[in-house]
Amino acid sequence: MRVLITGAGGQIGHALVPALVARGDEVIATDIRALDYPTATAQLDILDKDNLRRLLHEWKPQEVYHLAAYLSARSEREPHLGWEINFRATWQVFEACKEAGVERVFWASSIAAFGPHTPRQATPQYPHMDPVGLYGIAKLAGERIAEYFFIRHGLDIRSLRFPGVVGPGHIPQGGTTDFAVHMFYAALREKHYTCYLLPDTTLPMLYIDDAIEAILQLMATPKERLSVRGAYNIHGMSFSPAQLEAEIQKRVPEFYCTYEPDFRQKLAESWPESIDDTYARRDWGWQPKYDLSTMAQAMWEALSQVPYESP
Repeated sequence: MRVLITGAGGQIGHALVPALVARGDEVIATDIRALDYPTATAQLDILDKDNLRRLLHEWKPQEVYHLAAYLSARSEREPHLGWEINFRATWQVFEACKEAGVERVFWASSIAAFGPHTPRQATPQYPHMDPVGLYGIAKLAGERIAEYFFIRHGLDIRSLRFPGVVGPGHIPQGGTTDFAVHMFYAALREKHYTCYLLPDTTLPMLYIDDAIEAILQLMATPKERLSVRGAYNIHGMSFSPAQLEAEIQKRVPEFYCTYEPDFRQKLAESWPESIDDTYARRDWGWQPKYDLSTMAQAMWEALSQVPYESP
């Protein structure tokens, strides 16, 4: 299968590219920065619709994975560009894929699409949604546009509302849940981490291996079985910074955190603490493998084998 990925230099892209290559796909990985992958790569500014259309015309992919985004914290710092990348570019990707005859499109939504009036416990698939951050506003708009393109044009778009994703090998920047990765790296060297959220701020999370498996499972499911055309809820585990600190202390007893909440605290407080992913489990057999303990062990084993990289 021929595949094109946008935003392939990000956290999910770093894990998805090798997974697709291992599956036997012909992959072209694109990003605004040059990439070093053992597959075809191309530089692509996702706002450059002419270059996007050219790549689709030349590569003729059957599947497109649209991962390019400005994350929640960065979108608050650069709101105009955040909107352009998170919404306008997504619309352009859908249009270009429709024109190019792409069979299936995956794009990444987020729990940021929820808001302060969304139930925070076991958040249902179809709750009230009133996001307070620009990233979430753009993701909610993207969900509606994705459903519109499916209903109006028959474009087979599939999506997941990702919680925080935790994994080794790439230091995420610009997100509200990034502490869950940064804390591991800080424990390796400084033995101390200053967290920008309050210690009891519980958020849903997902280990990177589960995230990639969810994408692959969703994309492999016959479209007749899919009942959600905005974005599916998925859930792996929930924990707070204090709970992760305690889990890391089992391996590094001298590690400790200090807590200095910033503007990301307000965003986190508007998001769920846990997610009801019944639709994903029913429609395509979603089942996470990692909880807090097994995720922490997997992270520790992976990071102990690679050089330290400062977040």
